[in-house]
Amino acid sequence: MSANFRLDGRCALVTGAGRGLGQGMATALAEAGADVAGVDVIDLGETRRRVEAAGRRFAALKQDLRGTAAARASVEHAVAALGRLDILINNAGIIRRADAIDFGETDWDDVIDINLKSVFFLAQAAARQFIAQRSGGKIVNIASMLSFQGGIRVPSYTASKSGVAGLTRLLANEWAAKGINVNAIAPGYMATDNTAPLRADAARSAEILGRIPAGRWGEPEDLAGAVVFLCSPASDYMHGSVIAVDGGWLTR
Repeated sequence: MSANFRLDGRCALVTGAGRGLGQGMATALAEAGADVAGVDVIDLGETRRRVEAAGRRFAALKQDLRGTAAARASVEHAVAALGRLDILINNAGIIRRADAIDFGETDWDDVIDINLKSVFFLAQAAARQFIAQRSGGKIVNIASMLSFQGGIRVPSYTASKSGVAGLTRLLANEWAAKGINVNAIAPGYMATDNTAPLRADAARSAEILGRIPAGRWGEPEDLAGAVVFLCSPASDYMHGSVIAVDGGWLTR
């Protein structure tokens, strides 16, 4: 059974791999046996160190993911560096906070471009590569609790993550017959840069923690089991699922 959760010989592309959840998932994939290509707008040196410490190859690309050309370039870089592509982790994302009544067009467009548009075109580029290889493949999109809920003060983020959940289901419908599994992970409140303002606000942090049955903020390592599972043969019959890893937030 344990062999079903191994990724030996697989090659993965992880966006937003320079820190936080992306770095944690890149590390988990490497520890399960995959070689990793990481894409981010920040330095990827620490992620490289972690992947190589696990005995796997790492290829770095400093790339802004806005625009369809960036999606194609990211997949082409991964294939050129690693020789093939088997896994895409669509993790890169940003957030902007303001009351909906005051929210501006730039903050809307920037978030939608990174969190939703790039997810689709990266998935498209990866799927084309999987089909050309005749290998099938695994795509894991990073959704959110706000794929299920409305939230407050993050209108473009909520719209984008609701879109990620819907897009995951659509792509699963179209590509399952091609041997491509498209699923998503919906993280809860995680201790990352995106939640730093919330954790710095003592009252808001206490309010959030009071609703989480697990009683703590999540860590990047908490996604390791879910992402390895969704990228492994153990999940071959899963298509279009959105798995919450949230400390129980959605059950409260």
